[in-house]
Amino acid sequence: MSERFVVIDKNVARSDFAADVRRGLTAPRKFLLPIYFYDALGSALFDAICELPEYYPTRTEFHILQRHAAEIAALMGPRAEVVEFGAGSLRKVRLLLDAMQAPARYLPIDISAQHLAQSAVELQRAYPGLDVQPVAADYTQRLLLPAPLPGAGRRVGFFPGSTIGNFTPQEALHFFVLAGQLLRGGALLLGADLVKDPGVLHAAYNDAQGVTAQFNLNLLARANRELGTEFDLAKFWHSAFYNAPQSRIEMHLVSRERQQVAWGRDRFEFEEGEAIHTENSYKFTTEGLHALAMDAGFRPGPVWTDAGRLFSVHWLHAPA
Repeated sequence: MSERFVVIDKNVARSDFAADVRRGLTAPRKFLLPIYFYDALGSALFDAICELPEYYPTRTEFHILQRHAAEIAALMGPRAEVVEFGAGSLRKVRLLLDAMQAPARYLPIDISAQHLAQSAVELQRAYPGLDVQPVAADYTQRLLLPAPLPGAGRRVGFFPGSTIGNFTPQEALHFFVLAGQLLRGGALLLGADLVKDPGVLHAAYNDAQGVTAQFNLNLLARANRELGTEFDLAKFWHSAFYNAPQSRIEMHLVSRERQQVAWGRDRFEFEEGEAIHTENSYKFTTEGLHALAMDAGFRPGPVWTDAGRLFSVHWLHAPA
């Protein structure tokens, strides 16, 4: 689910969910963390979003990888090890594995251990000769990977879906620093959504069928189901817009009227038009992304885009 939102853990502890909801609703500017979008219904809604005609990132990146897989595999070299950050469904990495010359090992990293283990088993069945070693960890924190296999080639990171756009610039730089430490002497293959006509962005996050609105509102529905909050979903609307000065899409849930939301003995006040900020998705220029990566010691390499320059895939040489 990394196309738009950072998935930390679909099975996060209810106590953490409650603490984060309380923190967000008592903040001067209310917010809810996008990591909580992904209960079972939220995951199904996001899968539906990826199939919508307005939502271009998933299919565009897939086609870029498909078209340039042989070129990317040549850069990887023989017996490379692939490290995927926020592994998800492991669908896109198959395009690389099919094109690579005798990949030595695949190391998918995800904090949701159960989901990761299931995906890794399925991939192992499809590639019986590949060493698949899942790593249950938070890739936004410092971590250690197993030592390279004897005779393995370079270690290449894979971070598709423009998940880098869910980070603030400071968080993105932090990720690049950590990735550089893990991939020394190798490279990072990174997907990034590009700055474009705001009308295209608006349509992608405000689809005609209203699926993204359902996805956003499900965050409140999940809080009702799991925590006992009393949000009336009919009193909130989905709002997604392009903040041009910040080069990011912002998603909000906006109160249609002045209201009180009960949660046990607590009451949370909302003014008419007051918003709960649920997600950011930064968009990039090639130059801006390269500058950010270079600040962490990466050296830019080839860049692949689609004909409409909607999306980009970058080869970034890791620090030595």
